[in-house]
Amino acid sequence: MSDWLASLEGHVEAGGEAVRVVVAATRGSAPREAGACMLVSRESVEGTIGGGHLELRATGIARAMLSSSGVATRLDRFPLGATLGQCCGGAVALWFERFGGRDLAFLREASIFRASHREAHLVTVLEPGASPQRSLHPSSIEAPNDLVERLNPMRTPLWLFGAGHVGSALVRSLRDLSFDATWIDSREDAFRDALPPHVTPRHADSPELEVASAPADAFFLVMTHSHDLDYAIVKAILRRDDFSWAGLIGSETKARRFRQRLAAQGFATERIARLVSPIGIDGIESKLPGAIAISVAAQLQQALEARAASRSAPQRAEYG
Repeated sequence: MSDWLASLEGHVEAGGEAVRVVVAATRGSAPREAGACMLVSRESVEGTIGGGHLELRATGIARAMLSSSGVATRLDRFPLGATLGQCCGGAVALWFERFGGRDLAFLREASIFRASHREAHLVTVLEPGASPQRSLHPSSIEAPNDLVERLNPMRTPLWLFGAGHVGSALVRSLRDLSFDATWIDSREDAFRDALPPHVTPRHADSPELEVASAPADAFFLVMTHSHDLDYAIVKAILRRDDFSWAGLIGSETKARRFRQRLAAQGFATERIARLVSPIGIDGIESKLPGAIAISVAAQLQQALEARAASRSAPQRAEYG
């Protein structure tokens, strides 16, 4: 879930109790990665550890913990086979930890700590049955036998130019992905609806000038109401050499004309080739804004994962 700490703190502040269920480790194929979590209260479940019978079983265990004054922590290992009605073939270890009023001070401390450190980590000692043993660290540490979680997960900056129908549908589609979107438009009435989390609207009379404000490694997506404005923004993006990805909405004809103009103005072939246009994944032909948004969101996620794979070997928490 996107912000379990805020949700848990709010629930406990309101006088409630909840069990946090975390995928502590995986082996082989599993429905969710290590670090995925959900919060289980007596009334509700937030987040997911992969669904299916595994999640149903975990929810039952968590609610049994809430109904008992006994253990506050436990560690369970589940083979993902026939007994759970799942055929992933792997296995997962789940860490269960009950939170209530006694933990409110720590949750508040963790929220403050997260806000003041770019890389804040929660380290939990995995000793089932014992009282929770937790600590906060400002950076990554070596703790092979403990659960180490980043409290402020990395979010990739996405600068989205254009708040039309597709742009509006796209920010909704990005809700559960790990992007921080800066959404830019020159029209004063562009941002009328409530915005999803991790979306910051910005009105700009000259959107192309905003490109320089984006951080290094940003993703850019251009879909304004004007082809001339699109071109000005694309030029500003391609003048930078530190962007991760740049996409432009439009047809094959528009993309070809833009590339021809860029070449005529002296942009290097290699730089022009970095512009992705048309945008969206293959196989979705619908022109509905929602369909285009889903297609582009999938492409952004593909690009994000490809970048991660190119920078480091895949990391998977496993247990023996």
